[in-house]
Amino acid sequence: MTWTVMPTYDDYETARAEFAWDLPDEYNPAVDFLRKHDDASRTALRYEDPESGLETYSFDDLDERSDRLAAALADLGIEAGDRVGVVVPQKPQNPLTHLANWKLGAVSVPLTVLFGRDALRYRLADSEAKAVVVDPSVRETVDEIRDDCPALEHVIELGDGDSVAGDAHAFDDLLATHEPGIEVYDATPATPTAIMYTSGSTGPPKGVRHSHALWLGRAAAAYNYFDQGLAAGEATVWTPADWAWGAALGGTLFAAWHHGCTVVGWPRDGFDPEAIYELLERHDVTGAFMPPTALRMLMGLDDPEGRFDLSLETFASAGEPLTSEVVDWVESTFDDVAINEFYGQTELNLVVGNSSRWFDTQPGSMGKPLPGYEIAVLDPDTHERLERGEVGELAVRPGDRRVFFDEYHGLPEKTASKRTEDGWFLTDDLVERDDDGYVWFVSRADDVILTSGYRVGPMEVEDVILVHEAVEQVGVVGVPDDTRGEAIKAFVKPAVDDYDPDTLRTEIRDLVRDRLAEYEYPHQLEFVETVPTTTTGKIRRRSLREREGIAEE
Repeated sequence: MTWTVMPTYDDYETARAEFAWDLPDEYNPAVDFLRKHDDASRTALRYEDPESGLETYSFDDLDERSDRLAAALADLGIEAGDRVGVVVPQKPQNPLTHLANWKLGAVSVPLTVLFGRDALRYRLADSEAKAVVVDPSVRETVDEIRDDCPALEHVIELGDGDSVAGDAHAFDDLLATHEPGIEVYDATPATPTAIMYTSGSTGPPKGVRHSHALWLGRAAAAYNYFDQGLAAGEATVWTPADWAWGAALGGTLFAAWHHGCTVVGWPRDGFDPEAIYELLERHDVTGAFMPPTALRMLMGLDDPEGRFDLSLETFASAGEPLTSEVVDWVESTFDDVAINEFYGQTELNLVVGNSSRWFDTQPGSMGKPLPGYEIAVLDPDTHERLERGEVGELAVRPGDRRVFFDEYHGLPEKTASKRTEDGWFLTDDLVERDDDGYVWFVSRADDVILTSGYRVGPMEVEDVILVHEAVEQVGVVGVPDDTRGEAIKAFVKPAVDDYDPDTLRTEIRDLVRDRLAEYEYPHQLEFVETVPTTTTGKIRRRSLREREGIAEE
């Protein structure tokens, strides 16, 4: 029972020619991640609790605790197919909840603690979550929105009976009052596993339903972008990214456990480069998944290899284009540390990347298709295949349909529009492929903003800003930013003539932080007399970008 889906290949062409998906007939990720290893007493998780210090968990420990939680959830009435929200940062209770869900056949809904009231309400209500496990930091918010989530029967808060008040269940007490030994749900790669939400660039965020094959697809990709260095019992990985994000949850945390490696959990506040290097040294981290924004922040500290005893072998990066300055910095600053970039979507797994082991990294390019996927550049209107050097929409076709998403939850028409008649999945990203096979990003076909590694839909930000009584109209776009890749800029037309710009600017930013997420507030805000619209009243974001001097390809 190995379920290894990506063997080692020494060269790219061999990997492309020989690799084929070989998914098992029966598959439960909880069994894969915890029970298949030769030595389940090895450390799976090293968790740095800000208050109590270091905690370590073996694969056996996680198996036993997730068994207890699964039994408790079953007593609460959670059954196969039920949705369970997970609003927990980088703490052990986050993966424990996912594992317990899958042991019951339940479906996880990963959500970030950075979400505010409106963002959480929409996702919990839309997914029809029956239960939600929450960090104490978001308990008050969940209580405020609970009446708007009619399917939500149970709130489980981290802590024990002494710290958890009201009608929420105490997470620790549930584990203490239930026994391990639950019978694991008889699952396959096609069993529903999670609903993950898109950024909502052209409307409300869409719930993307995946099956268990998702985790095998992520594990295969991680093996490549961690430079085939995920050796069981040897590699240790860490990411600053929230475990609600697919690349962090599936491509780092669960991919490492699939391969039998150790993960470091650290629910930090802020991003202190010196503290990050100290963490990498303290835990002998060999592979770090770092969005380009995080890498650019690390660049501010001189001589990290001279100041810290690092075990780093690979930086993996995603979320926004990786610039040449970052690649050059890694090559000039570290000895024998690879940097690999990869591209994917919530719906489509991780499908294109720069693999320094296989071919020369071309800074600024997205790389080449990973083994197990075909790509094509299609005419956005006709879906006809274009020649090399022509700009069109990136389309992807997997060798096994199951490693891509199943559907948009409750949106059959949206689901159908994501795929062409001959099986190509559309990305809404415009690219060009050169004669050497490298894919180069040109522009987005939608208006999604890539800021600090997060994908932000402008409509969701606009809708919240419009809640303010002093705002009549608003348009939101991304503008170039040296640190974040893109910064969110809002063009606001006030509804009143008599206003204080500084006060209104602060109120708008606080409103977005409270209702959406910390990373979604507008770093730049300009008050304008008019916001350009189409004849049907839609915001013309292209005009706003042109106003900022941002070229449209």
